Amino acid sequence: MAVYRLKQKLGFSMTNSDPILNIDGKVATITLSRPGAANRLNKSDLRVLRRHVATVNAESRIMVLRIQAAGKYFCAGYDLFSIEDDDGTGPDDFGDVMDQIEMARPVTIAAVNGGVYGGGTDLCLACDFRVGVPQAHMQMTALKLGIHLYKGGLERYVSRLGIDTAKRLLLTAEKIDAAAMLKLGVLTELVAPENLQERVHDLSETLRGLAPEVLFSVKKHLNGIAKAQLDTKSLEADIHHSRHCPNAREGLLAWKEKRLPVYSPPSNFSKGSSELDKRSI
Repeated sequence: MAVYRLKQKLGFSMTNSDPILNIDGKVATITLSRPGAANRLNKSDLRVLRRHVATVNAESRIMVLRIQAAGKYFCAGYDLFSIEDDDGTGPDDFGDVMDQIEMARPVTIAAVNGGVYGGGTDLCLACDFRVGVPQAHMQMTALKLGIHLYKGGLERYVSRLGIDTAKRLLLTAEKIDAAAMLKLGVLTELVAPENLQERVHDLSETLRGLAPEVLFSVKKHLNGIAKAQLDTKSLEADIHHSRHCPNAREGLLAWKEKRLPVYSPPSNFSKGSSELDKRSI
């Protein structure tokens, strides 16, 4: 009851929902849907996110996964209020889900529409592209609250931002604005608020027009290189496969004929159900 009353006092909505997945052809979008709670993620949200990412990974047609948020905040990390009600594993579960998002097969885009706090900053860094607006700002508050950041989060801060910036943001809990987020690499782009959805759409269109085998492979191996975990044998196998797959021939033929290529789903993934062309979950 005490937690419930505190949430009411802080003005948190009790009618928020779990994250929503929408699939439209080659593009999937997950919307964080707890605006009244600054899109904090509780145990239920994490279970749903894990399921959504698994669904996306299982569909060969999906090349882009976008993560956006309802309301004025992008994500305020793990819902610390729910720790009272769980078994204490919530923060670890949060880290596992962020790892799953980082390792997702499609290219990921975070549409950062506002404030980002705590583990929400790691959700940003887990995405391949992070497009923000001037109203965005961030603060990693874990150490300030006496919470030790999990392994994947530490690795992402260092691999994405460098050791000095990671220490600055993690050890001091400094709050920074959108311009600093862009300068330090937390954001990859900064656009006007009215252009956020358009830019994310345009970026999605660019990515979905590429050869899927190469797109997925290069993403995977870049992440491995960033963490000094490159699997050389896997890279060599992927390079060999990309040079002999039908999409390689289609790309060269389209270039010779001066037209846009029409790529097929990668041969090493199942085609999935045609019922998934467009749906919401």
